[in-house]
Amino acid sequence: MKIGYSFWGFLGNGITDTPDGGRSHRRPFIDAILARGHEIVFLQPNRDLMEAGDGLGGAYVFDSGIPTIDVLFLEWRWAITGRNTTACGTEGHTCDLHRQAELLAHYTARRGTPTVIWDKDRKLRTESVWRGALRTAVCEAALEPSAGAHRLLFPVDDRLLARADPLALAATPRDLALGYVGNQYDRDAHFDRYFAPAAARVAHLVGGKWTRTDRWPHVRFLGRVPFEQAHELYSRSLATILMLPERYAAVGQMTQRIFEAVLAGCLPLAPADIRHVDQFVPAELIVSSGREVIERLTFLQKISGSQQHVDLIAACLDRLDLFRLSRQVDVLETVLNTITSPDVAARGVA
Repeated sequence: MKIGYSFWGFLGNGITDTPDGGRSHRRPFIDAILARGHEIVFLQPNRDLMEAGDGLGGAYVFDSGIPTIDVLFLEWRWAITGRNTTACGTEGHTCDLHRQAELLAHYTARRGTPTVIWDKDRKLRTESVWRGALRTAVCEAALEPSAGAHRLLFPVDDRLLARADPLALAATPRDLALGYVGNQYDRDAHFDRYFAPAAARVAHLVGGKWTRTDRWPHVRFLGRVPFEQAHELYSRSLATILMLPERYAAVGQMTQRIFEAVLAGCLPLAPADIRHVDQFVPAELIVSSGREVIERLTFLQKISGSQQHVDLIAACLDRLDLFRLSRQVDVLETVLNTITSPDVAARGVA
């Protein structure tokens, strides 16, 4: 199939001053779709080239017009006041939302093109007309997706899983007990309860956009760091904490932070209020309070480099099988086959 793919972000390392978490998994996902024999044309601007000066070797096709496609695939964009809700051409304006509306109007509404909406941030309203549109499927990166939606998790490359060596990762020297790379967005509750108390006791660093930090003067915030430095920080850290917005935790939606950390040998401590938390981490790494975080970090420091440490990393790597790239592309192909089947227009898919 020829897939028109809309995303607002980067395929390569991009630039530092941007909140695009999709860089950790988008390019492997795209490459795996291409490897299955599909064709892809990107329908948003080439930000890798325009903002980062990265031509990506000319490996991908971008089209700012309305090309002929078989399927429209959207990484869902939503209204952000003062950014994509302003008039085109005004200072600070990004045209991702306007372009998405143009694509939906032309392909989905007017032409009835089969459409996949990947609501990666859980921003598609429950009452959205697109949830009930004919030949349209909604996918969510949650273990408990919304009614009628399909589970499509953030993928981790099979090759990275195959290369990960628990013994070598456990032997890596680590000068930080606790590290985190990610932005503040709606994570204050988890940060207050789990990260901040531990940060008062152990060596730590936080990379990412955190703008409201007055109540945590003891925490060492680095600000935004280049994308490629995330692996470096996790490689220095014994553990991290999987902090999630409540709307993610309630449905078991885990972000890419889990495999960014685990592939660097950084053990993920997971708050117990995350739904299906036992599917993400072994029981030894589930925590219910800041006190428990401190206790687990003390324990991990004692076993660092031991066989027990190796076994914990191996158990975390095993749980990443849930996110395996080949598994997620299988899911997407099933969805594509469903919405493009000859009889689907008569009954609709949500």
